[in-house]
Amino acid sequence: MRRAIEQLAAEFVGTFFVVFFASGALIAGPWQKSAGETGFATLCAAFAYGLAVAVMTEITGPISGGHLNPAISLGAWAARKIGGWRLFGYSLVQILAGFAAARTLAAIFPQSAWRAAGLGTPVLSASLSRAQGMTMEAVLAFGIALIFFRTALRDGKPSGWAVGAAIAAAVLVAMPATGAGLNPARILGPAVLSDHWANQGVWWVGPLLGGVLGAWCAGALGSTQGVT
Repeated sequence: MRRAIEQLAAEFVGTFFVVFFASGALIAGPWQKSAGETGFATLCAAFAYGLAVAVMTEITGPISGGHLNPAISLGAWAARKIGGWRLFGYSLVQILAGFAAARTLAAIFPQSAWRAAGLGTPVLSASLSRAQGMTMEAVLAFGIALIFFRTALRDGKPSGWAVGAAIAAAVLVAMPATGAGLNPARILGPAVLSDHWANQGVWWVGPLLGGVLGAWCAGALGSTQGVT
């Protein structure tokens, strides 16, 4: 029981900071630019999201497996690395952490800033269809999940720095197209609190599908071991 509580706590804390930094960068970038400072919103978002994932995966990996993302947890369940109750518990605390992070950002930033950025909720490019957006999110999530599960072979836990680098690269590619959601837990809290619901399926169907396929592919290349 104590072990389960520690795992859930690790997933909550890790996901909280991933959402806080990933969404916070999307609020802060345009706000700084409007205040007359140089803003490299996409670059800042890539570094913030990638570094947050890298650090929190390294910290929580030995405790909970460092999933921090319902798509990774679903992939682990599909690959029979975790059971149904663990999938449910992880996904629940990840989503709750996303809500907590979004609420904290709303309390810190001026309302005009976080409203304009939708609390960091991604936006689908007008030049892309929902199907194209889902496909991009699925492909990127596939690559991230593949790296996550394959690096777990090394010492029983994923390489946070490899996963974080993949996240940063994905943001640089996908930000103009889909907003680089990549994680349903990063989407729901900000979307609910900012009342920004457009094209939500893109950031749920795509990452969840990619997470499952990435986990399966990792297993096909060789069994993963350890806490994941």
